[in-house]
Amino acid sequence: MFVCAGNNETFPFATPIGVGLIESAINLSRMALFDKPEFLIFVGSAGSYGKYKPFDIVESSIAANIELAFWEKKAYTPIDNVIEAYSDQKVSRETNVVVNSSNYISTDFELVQHYRKHHIELENMEFFSVLKVSQEFSIPVHGIFVVTNYCDENAHKTFIKNHEEAKMKLMQYVVAKYKELRK
Repeated sequence: MFVCAGNNETFPFATPIGVGLIESAINLSRMALFDKPEFLIFVGSAGSYGKYKPFDIVESSIAANIELAFWEKKAYTPIDNVIEAYSDQKVSRETNVVVNSSNYISTDFELVQHYRKHHIELENMEFFSVLKVSQEFSIPVHGIFVVTNYCDENAHKTFIKNHEEAKMKLMQYVVAKYKELRK
């Protein structure tokens, strides 16, 4: 089953689950309880901490939930804040990109370099909750992302400018990769 965030980020082959960590966790849990999918593929946009450029397509099965305050030693967490989900999509551990999730979009490019120092390269609001729910319900999961912007002071403006083209590129990539979607 393909899932996506929703609102202005939908795809004809994916079921919207909600925007941000909370909506996506609630709605995906509801789906898992009433009609558990055999496999989940989350598709969506992501901001880059610098390694990837707009319109790059990146796949992952590792997510983090680390707030910027953590890097400034102004916050801590007692929970496991990096998780890797089971996936049969053959993404090698060396090339598997860690995607950070938060209900906030990072806009300080210098500060987000702390993520890069820890091999975290992308930001997507929902992916951590998707992995956490899939882990709870033993559902294999994988994520496919298109980069829309860098996480800098122009993040929102660049996201708006690139979003439609990025969605088209992601849709073309996914349809080419998964033959069953071409029907």
